[in-house]
Amino acid sequence: MLPIVNYMRKGLRQLASGFASLLLCSLLIPAPALALNDAQQLVVETWRLVNQSYVDPSSFDRIHWKRLRQKALEQTIETSEQAYSAIETMLEPLDDPYTRLLRPDDYSVMKSSNSGSLSGVGLQLGHHNDEDSVVVIAALEGSPAADAGVVSGAALLAVNGESTALLGLETTAARLRGDVGTQVLITVQPPNGEAEELTLERRNVDLRPVRTRRLRSDTHTLGHLRITQFSEGVPKQVQEALQELADKGVEGVVLDLRNNSGGLVSGGLAVADAFLDQEPIVETRNRDGIADPIQSNPTTLYDGPMVTLVNAGTASASEILAGALQDNDRSLLLGSETFGKGLIQTLTNLSDGSGLAVTVAGYVTPSGRDIQGQGITPDRLLDQPEPLNPGGEGDRWLTDAARVLEAIIDRQTSESPAPADALNAEEMAESA
Repeated sequence: MLPIVNYMRKGLRQLASGFASLLLCSLLIPAPALALNDAQQLVVETWRLVNQSYVDPSSFDRIHWKRLRQKALEQTIETSEQAYSAIETMLEPLDDPYTRLLRPDDYSVMKSSNSGSLSGVGLQLGHHNDEDSVVVIAALEGSPAADAGVVSGAALLAVNGESTALLGLETTAARLRGDVGTQVLITVQPPNGEAEELTLERRNVDLRPVRTRRLRSDTHTLGHLRITQFSEGVPKQVQEALQELADKGVEGVVLDLRNNSGGLVSGGLAVADAFLDQEPIVETRNRDGIADPIQSNPTTLYDGPMVTLVNAGTASASEILAGALQDNDRSLLLGSETFGKGLIQTLTNLSDGSGLAVTVAGYVTPSGRDIQGQGITPDRLLDQPEPLNPGGEGDRWLTDAARVLEAIIDRQTSESPAPADALNAEEMAESA
């Protein structure tokens, strides 16, 4: 019996050893990762897109970028709103206001704006003197606000009872947007008037990003070409506008980029191409340090005399255009210093209908100026206070620009020396 017992003991030892090996193997093989829900996937998707394309990847080490993703996923994220909050917290350390999440409603508004239409009340808003105040720059022609008699320069005090000083400019604008047929209550105070409440019904508003008119004096006929944003279709509209002005026999063009906050960079480049002949427009620089100079085509849509109006609301794509015109001595810039946005963003659809804007490149003007945070200084600063209704009645800056352009035309007609001296001629013309 002893050999049998010894054999059984040996078998038990082998069996025990096998179980130990299986246990060791189970400890060494990682457990399968838990599947992420849709809201968590949104956080990961956002992190990946920024990680792949953000213009300054050197900042990732400084802010512990990978750790920020992990911290976001350690939170309870089961709803879209929880995901949005986690994403915004994750992006905040980048300290880049242009790299941001756009919730579905805001993203839809942005896309509508880029297509040249918007559902709202038709108010263009800005700051004036007091940075906390929100004022009406203009009520778009044919809009609910214009029909209600809201005038330029009026202070917008409240929206649906909420103080605009507390809401801020961007949130105030968002509160005014909404579905066609819905109503919004605004409190406005006209210049030198008393505050009043108005109920406006939202409807589709044609932003009309390109507008033209003739400016006539005793001696000259000029064209006023105003571009309020670079949305889809603007290059074609500019082409048609320039042809219309040419048919009317204008001698020069005042290009008005005031309060043009940008839009589609491609639109700004196309319009620059209309005025420049095989000259540099801009140079972009991506995260890899690769410089990509962009040059205009050999043909122009308009090569006659022109001046360009800019102000603090001139930003991004409109600064690309203004910088190209100034650096190539194609047009004098008049007005006030521009905003100073020298960064370019891509806009990506996220899986739940929201959008993600990511800064992917910076740009410099043809002469190599980086305008980020600095802006472009006009060739001539115009007198303050700035007119609140560009192109409207009493627009002193437009009158000044027309006088400057007339002086340039007179100088060119009399074959006087170099255009560089035009500024002196302009000053003499205005003092006469």
